[in-house]
Parts: sequence; structure tokens; C-alpha cells
Amino acid sequence: MNYAADSNVCLDRIMANTDLSMLTKKDAALFTRRVNAHFGDLFDKYTTIYGHQFDCYFHLQQLINVLRDGVKNRKPALKKLDNLRLKSPNWYKDENQVGMALYVDLAGPTLKDLHTRIPYYKALGITYLHLMPLYDSPKGDSDGGYAVSDYRKVNPSLGTMSELESLATALQKEGINLVLDFVFNHTSDEHHWAKEALAGNKQFQNYYYLFNDRTVPDQFEHTLREIFPQVRRGSFTFNEHMQKWVWTTFNSFQWDLNYSNPEVFNAITGEMLFLANIGCAALRLDALAFIWKEMGTDCENQEKAHLLIQAFNTCLQIVAPAVVFKSEAIVHPDEVIKYIGKNECQLSYNPLLMALLWNSLATRKTRLLTRSMQKSFSISDECTWVNYVRCHDDIGWTFDDNIANELGINPQDHRFFLNQFFTGRFEGSFANGVPFAENPSNGDCRVCGSLASLCGLEGALDTNDQQGIEDAINRMLLMYGITFSIGGIPLLYSSDELAKLNDYDYLNDPSKRHDDRWVNRIAVTQEDTELALSEPSSQLTAEQDASLQVFRGLQNMLAIRRNNPIFGASRTTILDTDNQHCFAYVRENDSGEKLLAICNFSEETQQINGNLLGALGHTPSIDLLTGNTLNDNNTAILLAPFQQYWLKQ
Repeated sequence: MNYAADSNVCLDRIMANTDLSMLTKKDAALFTRRVNAHFGDLFDKYTTIYGHQFDCYFHLQQLINVLRDGVKNRKPALKKLDNLRLKSPNWYKDENQVGMALYVDLAGPTLKDLHTRIPYYKALGITYLHLMPLYDSPKGDSDGGYAVSDYRKVNPSLGTMSELESLATALQKEGINLVLDFVFNHTSDEHHWAKEALAGNKQFQNYYYLFNDRTVPDQFEHTLREIFPQVRRGSFTFNEHMQKWVWTTFNSFQWDLNYSNPEVFNAITGEMLFLANIGCAALRLDALAFIWKEMGTDCENQEKAHLLIQAFNTCLQIVAPAVVFKSEAIVHPDEVIKYIGKNECQLSYNPLLMALLWNSLATRKTRLLTRSMQKSFSISDECTWVNYVRCHDDIGWTFDDNIANELGINPQDHRFFLNQFFTGRFEGSFANGVPFAENPSNGDCRVCGSLASLCGLEGALDTNDQQGIEDAINRMLLMYGITFSIGGIPLLYSSDELAKLNDYDYLNDPSKRHDDRWVNRIAVTQEDTELALSEPSSQLTAEQDASLQVFRGLQNMLAIRRNNPIFGASRTTILDTDNQHCFAYVRENDSGEKLLAICNFSEETQQINGNLLGALGHTPSIDLLTGNTLNDNNTAILLAPFQQYWLKQ
């Protein structure tokens, strides 16, 4: 079958029936040109998913109308940005790209207040700001805002949509990109689509997975895993009002959308384009692994999930090509990589690096980190990792069991050890973490906690252990130093830069105390930011002094990163060392520049064979972090506890 010919015929018919009269001549020409360029790809994806349905072409026509309206509603300034980004499509690989993720209410506490924080973000070196879900959501428990009741309305406690657009403009003027969440696996049960379904509207009942009895849910349940077993068992919730079972992967108030219905794809595309037209540079795709359901599978990472995301990507290329996707796939490393591609997600969180950095802190060994990165770090030159240490969520120990087995590590036992270590249950642990989603059946759990508390600062401050405080600070700088230098966009989680400790106040809030992730969702006040930017003082508490040391250490490393192109578009090679406590990698760009990073994960001084400097071509090198010079004389390289070198030719 000649799909190209079919798509051309289809496009001619669709465009003949598409009213462009509401567009200016310039926009009509722009829209027509982009549709002609991308329709073949969109047609292929859309008909692969929905072509078996009798009304597929009707819905495809409706989708083109949605895209037309998206172009109509896109501001001239954003269209100008589209043209700039098309000329520089890999802008996100630049060495000055540094992100921060935050909750508006914990950093503002309103959108208006965030305007006053822009100088603080600039002083630290932030160039992209990811605002966690700020949409209207149910009062009380809303899964941290991930239960969206209205994509086009800001939660009134945070501000208004016009204030969000104003902030986007202000950030852009200061060279800071806005990143927003695209929560597209589910809506809250208060979304107007869900309300229509509750009212008996069959059209909107088809927007979700609803079942009259347990027959089909029970068939699915055989192969599904439980996400929050401490909240409720299984993936389905019985709704008393409708007398139906609803697919609710994450929470009973979060209804999974039914993407086997093309009307859902079209409707969500409209919401996506609305968010793109606010002025964001990237959309974080929440829970993207779960969007396609297939009987007999675990309903994660299905092939049609990829096709759906690629189709969404194509829609963006037609309406808002300046906007890129950021993948949030917290799944097996082999599956994470499948979402990364110029035609799918140009950016991707790197959960494997995050988890194994923590693993190396606990074990003081880097073999699992080294082998895993050698296998999984390399991705398309057109894409980039988003490297992070902490986030709003928990830490799950996602690593490749096959690699662990090859190294003689029992995966199940090792995950149990890591949970015990970081929740402080393991004797000698420095960490103050909290177990999350502990499964009553098998005792499995994940870990919550702030960067500082997990790195040992909380415990060291409690006992006035000066060496423990110093070690905790160095652990924090080591962890972030690797994300700053290994390749990709480093992403700080708000409050990490100030070494804030766990916040246990959530236990006093009935709407939060069942969700231990709130322990690491920590407010950053105006007093905190003023302290960070103030002159050194002898009147500081031990906690404040640690906070300043971490802030200034991160600030210094980011300034070095910003001023050295080697941290931008470069290739990364993970090296073997002769010391199991050390991790090393070399960066090289097209100009021939090289950088060798060497990191010590131990409290003890370590040495590495000087032959490792051969990665720099046996030339003298300078440590960008200290300014010290190392000559290649084949003598051992010494690293102090938790020291890292950034050695440049």
C-alpha cells in the first residue's frame, strides 16, 4: 500500500474542507506550509492507532482544525521564537542551560511573588524554570497538583492564567525558559470531562475507562503492578454514583484517559497547545509510560504509547516548534531510552544516573554506576539528558538487574539494603530518609527525603558532629557536581541549593500525612534567598553556615560550567578506573576540547593510577574547580574525601 499517496490524497481533501478565513494571510501560509511538511508523519501515526475505526478520517479532520486554532492563538512573539529555535534546534544542549524545578506555593507563594525571585535565580545561574503543576485541582489531596481539574485555569491560590503568561514573558526577557507539566495520562474526577461522565453523558464516559463489573478489570489486574499500594490496592476504583469501575492507576481521584478514543487525543492536543501558547519552552510529559492499555501486558511502555507521543510531537511541530518534550519515564533503563528521540522527547530525565549516584554514596563503590552508564548514557546527538539528584517525588531503585547480576550483586537484596540505608534503618547510615509506598505484602518501599537530610546533614547537626557536617556538604556538592559536568541539562530541585532539611510538618496536615513525599517538598522563603545572597557573617547558625557553603559551592560550579563550552554539546565516555571508590568520565566536543572528571565517593583519601590522564592526551591539565595544574608524569592521582576533579587540557 502506498501510504505517501494515501496521505497526500487525504491532506488535499482535508485542506479543501478546512476553513482558514480566521487566519491572517501570513498565518494561513505558515499553517499550510507546516501541515504540508508534517502531515505525512502525522497521518502515519494517527492511522496506525485509529485507522481501524470507521470515523478515523472525521477525527483527523477535526484534529487539523485544532491545530489551525493553535496557530491562530499563538502570539507574534512566540512565532518569532519558533523561527529562532528552528534555526538553532539544539539550543537545549548549550552549556548555559541549567534548570530548577519548584512548586509555586513553596517558592512564591504566588505567581506574582515569583517575579521578585528572578534575581535570585539569575544569581545562581538558572536558565530554565520548571513550575510544578499549578493548574486548578481538587482541594485537599490532589497528588501534589497532578490531579488536574482544568488545564486552562491556574489554581486560584497561586494566581491567574494572565499572571502566568506575564511571568513567562518576564522570565523570557531575563533569559530563563519556562517549563510546564503536561499531565496527560489522567485528569482529576473534578475535570469537566469527568463531571459530564458522572452525569451520564456517553460521549464523555468514553473519555475514560469505565466498566460495569469486575470482569475486565480483573483480567487486566493479573498483569498490572500496584503504584501506591499503601493508599489502595489495585488499579481500579468503584464509583458509587455511576455504579461503574474506573481505571485509576495512581489515585481514586485520578481517572486514566482512554486514548483508544481519537476524540481524547484531539481534546488533549487542544489542551497541550493552550499550554504551549502560554510561552513555555518545554512540556514535561507526566507518567507517559502508562498512556496506552493493552490486555495481557503491564500496560506500561506499549508501542502505541510511543506512537501517541510522536503524534503529539508532530502537532507541536506544526503549531509551536519552539516547544520540546521532556520525558518522565521512571522505568527500566532500556525502556527510558526508547522515549528519547528528535521525533518523540528531545529531553529526558535520567533516573538511572540519579538512583546510582545515591547507590554509590551508600556503598562507597562505583562499579554499578560505571557499568550502567557505559551501557545507557549515550543517546542521540539531537537530544539531551536532564540530570537530577532530587525531585518532588520519591527515589526508586531503578537499575538493570542483568548488570547487577554480572557484578555479583543480588538485585532484590541490594534494593532492600538501599531502602534500609536511606531510611536510617541500617546501622552506621548517615541518612535521614522516610519510607514511601511501603508494600504490606512484601515490605518493598521507595525513599523520600531532602538532599541535605539524605546526605547526612540532619543527623550531623542533631549531634553537633563537625566532621559529619563537612562530609554531608561535600556529598551534596559531589552529587550535583556530577550532574553539572557529565553531559546534559542539570536540574536543581528547589531547596537543594540551600541544603534545606526534611520538613515533617506534613504529618500535621490530614490531606498530606498519608503521602510521605511531602517531607521533601520544602518551602524556600524570602529570608532564605536573602541569606543566600548576603555577605558572609559570623552570626550564622551551623545550619545557616552549611546552607551558604552549599549555595556558594553550587554557584561557583555553575559559573565554571557557563564559561566553558566543553560542558555544552560534547560527547561523554565513561571510563574504568583502578579504584572501586572512584567514578570517571571524559568529555570531548567538536573543537577537540577535552575534560576529564574524576570523583571520589568515599570518606577516605583515594588514589588512581596516573595513566588515567591519558584520556587528555598526556598533556598538562588544569583543575577548573581549584585552578591547580596536574602534570602527566604517570604518578598516582590523589583525591581527598568526596573530592572531584574537572581537569581540562
